[in-house]
Amino acid sequence: MGLLPPPVERLAEEFARFPGIGSKTAQRLAFHAVRMAPAHGLALSGAVADVVQEVASCPRCFFLSLRGELCAICARPDRDQSLLCIVEDPSDVLAIERSGEYRGLYHVLGAALSPLDGVGPGEIHADELLARVSAGGVKEVILATDSDIEGEATASYLHRRLEASGVKVTRLAHGLPVGGELAYADERTVARAFSGRQQL
Repeated sequence: MGLLPPPVERLAEEFARFPGIGSKTAQRLAFHAVRMAPAHGLALSGAVADVVQEVASCPRCFFLSLRGELCAICARPDRDQSLLCIVEDPSDVLAIERSGEYRGLYHVLGAALSPLDGVGPGEIHADELLARVSAGGVKEVILATDSDIEGEATASYLHRRLEASGVKVTRLAHGLPVGGELAYADERTVARAFSGRQQL
């Protein structure tokens, strides 16, 4: 039998499932939850339940939305429908939006190609991207995948798939470090990357 009550052990195990959270940090978070006022603890558990029950991927772009609804970006008619920015993760959308540089739409891949991790073309919403472009109205596709090996491979794969469509395909440029993740770039760096994007 462990030293901690089973609910605390279970909570620490669940926190440890989060990326970047090791067992010691997970345990500290569980201890913090034990010390929370009951109202705050219940609010936290309610917020987690709401996310699980009510949040899903946008049926058009795969960003986060309320289940069965378009996301806040796809639902806005004032966004430039001719621009489509391709990102790996929903957090990348937030990084780009903070820059204030981009007013088009998004397509969230959900991952980057990584054969060693079992992520192939069928897992990155590539077919859905091609269907959106084929439907018409898109004039430029901006590949904003990370500048690491997987992101570059994904951008190259999507560029090859998009060549026959005739749309302009560009890649974010200046300011993003090689191997860096878009979600962690500051607003000015992302803005410079957009203004300096290059056609592929």
